[in-house]
Amino acid sequence: MTYSGKVRRGGPPDHRDLAKLTITKLSVGEMDNNAYLLRCQQTDEQLLIDAANEPDRLLSVVGNDGLTAVVTTHRHGDHWQALAEVVDATGATTVAGADDAEAIPVPTARPVRHGDRVRVGGCELEVIHLVGHTPGSIALLYDDPVGTPHLFTGDSLFPGGVGNTFGDTAAFATLIDEVCTKVFDRLPDETWFYPGHGDDSTLGAERPHLSEWRARGW
Repeated sequence: MTYSGKVRRGGPPDHRDLAKLTITKLSVGEMDNNAYLLRCQQTDEQLLIDAANEPDRLLSVVGNDGLTAVVTTHRHGDHWQALAEVVDATGATTVAGADDAEAIPVPTARPVRHGDRVRVGGCELEVIHLVGHTPGSIALLYDDPVGTPHLFTGDSLFPGGVGNTFGDTAAFATLIDEVCTKVFDRLPDETWFYPGHGDDSTLGAERPHLSEWRARGW
């Protein structure tokens, strides 16, 4: 079946097979958080982005192949409710943005900064630090060597706008600048992005609306 990126809490995961990487998306918890399991097709190593909730469901998707790392995109509690249980069950290394790591109750074994690389088997993800939703929010870029880029944005970018900055105008200005310069100015329209909640989109679908987002202030 064709990947749609449309999942719902309690529903089945959606799977996407790239040339070297398989992406599994599922929704967990009362806030319909997206969790993404990445599997290198060459080595079967796996990495989880946001152990948000429902550890049993997450571990059932992980299966018997194990888990090498869990990346937490930012400090907000709805993105790490299952982190301790998943790490205890798998021994996975914890990864998070350096400026958010101390606010995550499960110790971060590997704090990362802008430009760092995180590997899953033979595939590599680039860390993009996006300040605004939280001080240490990160996105993860898989620049597919034989296809289009794939970007996991946490709560920094959604279809229809950047992440919530809770009425803080300075934080919004920072976040929209960061998203424009580090994401839209750099990556092509065909870049597919995967947010922390809800449906996916492409940069091309969102790019015409950047000035509208900036003008409305959220």
